[in-house]
Amino acid sequence: MTARRILMTADAVGGVWQYCLDAARALSASGVEIVLAVLGPAPDAAQRAEAMALRNLSLVHLDAPLDWLVEDEAELDPLARQLDGLAGRTGVDLIHLNAPSQVVGLGQSRPVVAVSHSCVITWWRAMRDGPWPAEWDWKHRRNRAGFNAADVVLAPSRSHAEALKAAYGEIAGLRVVHNAVRPAPESSSGKEPFAFAAGRWWDESKNGHSLDAAAADCAWPVVMAGNTEGPNGQALDLRHAEAPGVLSSDAVREMMARAAIFVSPSLYEPFGLALLEAAHAKCALVVSDIAIFREVWADAALFVDARDAGAMAKALNRLIADPGERQRLGEKAAERAAAFSLERQCRGLLDAYRAATQRHEQRARPAVALVE
Repeated sequence: MTARRILMTADAVGGVWQYCLDAARALSASGVEIVLAVLGPAPDAAQRAEAMALRNLSLVHLDAPLDWLVEDEAELDPLARQLDGLAGRTGVDLIHLNAPSQVVGLGQSRPVVAVSHSCVITWWRAMRDGPWPAEWDWKHRRNRAGFNAADVVLAPSRSHAEALKAAYGEIAGLRVVHNAVRPAPESSSGKEPFAFAAGRWWDESKNGHSLDAAAADCAWPVVMAGNTEGPNGQALDLRHAEAPGVLSSDAVREMMARAAIFVSPSLYEPFGLALLEAAHAKCALVVSDIAIFREVWADAALFVDARDAGAMAKALNRLIADPGERQRLGEKAAERAAAFSLERQCRGLLDAYRAATQRHEQRARPAVALVE
């Protein structure tokens, strides 16, 4: 049986928001209805309008915190009751949760798919040596419990799937469904002489300080859009790059359409949606040399040691001085991006929903005793 009405969780403060809307857009075209339950801060007016413009989608805001913004695990416990109640009221066939911690405590009446878009444990293992802080033990334990309870677990890349297994051990029902985005519009005026980057720069794994340092030696302006102040006091002071602050998704896409080069200096990234958007816009890509970017971009990007600001500036200036190479890389990136289509992602999600439904039925069916 194929699920036709899905409860999907979202948040309005990160890339999961755009993932949910793009996935909902593709699923809707296949006849699937989405009940989108937003946790954490409420969507702003622009986000709400964007969501409500989609057919087959209803939007609900739950008074529930995001797992990465709480220190006390008990704050997450009421969520299961809220989700079970919402699932019952809306008559959904399946629950799609965009964090494994959200599975904990759910009733067993519906199939559950859990997606790990990112997690602090894999972040720690990528960014630090040694064990994670003891106060994070509950995060590891809760995610592990979510993996165990879900019928299917999804990762957005093979690299992140391997990181999950390294951090948590084997995970039953683990699958890879690569992310996808709507193609950004091409600029009618052509590419302009600047490099663009977008991210939550307060997060040290986004490595904004290295790109800002590289901007000092770059022949073109480097524009770094995004928040420089985090929810727990983290901050990055940009000294050399242009910093327009947080832009709407439409404004980011417009900048990508204009930018000749897009840069991602991330040191930890389970997929990298912004890169995919930029590739659709035919930006030449300059990216950090990490496993996920090698997996997705192969020969369609210029890879650099992003911890080395001088090497990053050298790579940018190399492309600035070579318009033919910029064009070649931009076209190669767009060609590569076309393989990560919303239609492909939708097929992967529908396959995961069918597998979750089948596994749920098998897990619920009582064992049959042998009769001699």
